[in-house]
Amino acid sequence: MKNNVLLLGGTGTLGSKIIKSKFFPNLKHPKKKKLNILNKKQIENFLIKKKINLVLHCAALARVKDCELNKSKAKKINIIGTQNIVKSILKIKKTKKKDIKLVFISSDAVYASTRGNYKETDKTSPYNIYGLTKLKGEKIVKKLKNYMIIRTRFFDKKKIPFKYSAVNIYTSSLEVNKLVKYISILVKKKFQGTINVGGPKTSDYKKYKKYKKKLEPCDKSKILNELNFKIATNASLNISKLKKFLWIKFL
Repeated sequence: MKNNVLLLGGTGTLGSKIIKSKFFPNLKHPKKKKLNILNKKQIENFLIKKKINLVLHCAALARVKDCELNKSKAKKINIIGTQNIVKSILKIKKTKKKDIKLVFISSDAVYASTRGNYKETDKTSPYNIYGLTKLKGEKIVKKLKNYMIIRTRFFDKKKIPFKYSAVNIYTSSLEVNKLVKYISILVKKKFQGTINVGGPKTSDYKKYKKYKKKLEPCDKSKILNELNFKIATNASLNISKLKKFLWIKFL
């Protein structure tokens, strides 16, 4: 059975790449005026009218600084918005006997992000507002039976704004186009549950230098001293589950 897919957050970095990728041929990506995740009735009507059976939930207030400066907005979009989506799916399942799968894009920020190599079963301990709202979103999503939670971090190789980057801050961040591909594979394989989606542990500098030749190296202290909020120092993910499930060869 073909998927009628609803993408929420189509104007963001990940959402825009999903649209361009063509991995989801029956993709609907309405603008905020037509479908606002803070409007539960709009969500319900769209899901029913377009006969949606798969929702890709990428909509979020994702910039860490924005979340720290506007905590109420972060909670409204990342928590209440997710709650509206889940309630709408549950209502349709009850009244229309229709099952809709939800793919929720979460974050590696749900972990403490200090020691690295985090498994899906490890204790969650968000270190900022963004991570906290994502973790609460995950708990709401788990009210469904048919869901996929993707804990990840990504970047756009064509939009690296930094002049310098730390040689000793580590993540498993993926180039966004690769993340889109992995999401499409997981959907096709009908994965259920929570999964870390990333690449090997790499320093920010090494990762970005590949795409921005003029990038300068620095120590993490330079980055940390310039910020008035906490960031990850080692958010690398254990991706054994991903490799086993997808049979992907990581270099």
